[in-house]
Amino acid sequence: MASPRALLSALLGVICSALVVRPPCEAQQLRSCEFDAIYQLGDSTSDTGNLIHEGPIGAASPCGHPPYGQDFPGRQATGRCSNGLLMIDYLSLAAGVPSPDYYLNRSAAFTRGHGVNFAFAGATALAPHVLAQMNISSPATNSSLGTQLDWMFSYFNSICFDRADCVRKLEHALFMVGEIGGSDYYYALFQGKSIEEVKNLVPQVVMAIKDAVQRVIGYGASRVVVPGNFPIGCFPIYLARFETNHPSAYDRSHCLKDLNDLVEYHNGLLRVVIGELGRENQDVVILYGDYYNAFASMYHSGPYFGFDMWRAQKACCGSGGDYNFNPNWRCGTPGVVVCPDTGKAVSWDGIHMTQRANFVMTNWLVHDLWPKLKCNASLIGN
Repeated sequence: MASPRALLSALLGVICSALVVRPPCEAQQLRSCEFDAIYQLGDSTSDTGNLIHEGPIGAASPCGHPPYGQDFPGRQATGRCSNGLLMIDYLSLAAGVPSPDYYLNRSAAFTRGHGVNFAFAGATALAPHVLAQMNISSPATNSSLGTQLDWMFSYFNSICFDRADCVRKLEHALFMVGEIGGSDYYYALFQGKSIEEVKNLVPQVVMAIKDAVQRVIGYGASRVVVPGNFPIGCFPIYLARFETNHPSAYDRSHCLKDLNDLVEYHNGLLRVVIGELGRENQDVVILYGDYYNAFASMYHSGPYFGFDMWRAQKACCGSGGDYNFNPNWRCGTPGVVVCPDTGKAVSWDGIHMTQRANFVMTNWLVHDLWPKLKCNASLIGN
């Protein structure tokens, strides 16, 4: 039987050949970095199995049941909130390393040093008790960014003798701190907070991310990517919830301007703190991962990548309304159907992207990041 790694590589080849006009398929430049491991923190955009192995709530998650995973090797619902592979899977393939096993996979051979995925679907940047003080409830009570960092500490404490040993072992590792923070804003907005109230939350979220980056640097990380948030004003779940008859609320792409302005505010503050961290840690490469423009580039050039733009703002798996999204009739509910060609859709379930979209965005991201990673530089601080 073919190994999961071989199946993933074969699937990537199929997707590459299916693109009508395609970008470089494996972004070969990234392999010059010679990464041997990737460590991932984040939420449902990166979770490859942690949520569905975390008690009864996880077991009930639709991401662990069909039709999720229908285009994954073996048609398995692995806990990935998509029809197939995520950006972390494609990033790993581009780097030439195995996709990191999820932390709660107790049978994983973590001692091989290929990295660990700590991301947890629904995770917030702020701790649940901090959100509760602002009357925002979070169902992911055991999986916030702080919890993931504690998991990471436990992991490194188990494989390193001391910090010097960790620095040596992590010399060729890539750390992905995010995407995170989107769930904080999601819970706030869908629990009735105004845009202005949510904007007041942004500095705290960004500081939590900054603290996380400082912590991974403390473990010995030398190359860190900190992704920004996606333009949520273009996503079906937000378009359906905040639909309005006021044309001025939408931009030329029919995305909700106020929501995208919120995300741009978050991303702007995040860039500022990344700059500060870079100046404070000149022996570490700390980069902003521009998920916002990765999505926007794909969205605005949809036909180039083979997407049907008439369905760009419709969930592939969903039901109802202008955006094929009904919160009471979501993907995974019996009777909800999947669109006939998932490869031509951008949104999988109204919240998360399709496998094809994840692939296209990863290629954009790799080509943007690679020159800045200084993989051929003898001294990072130069």
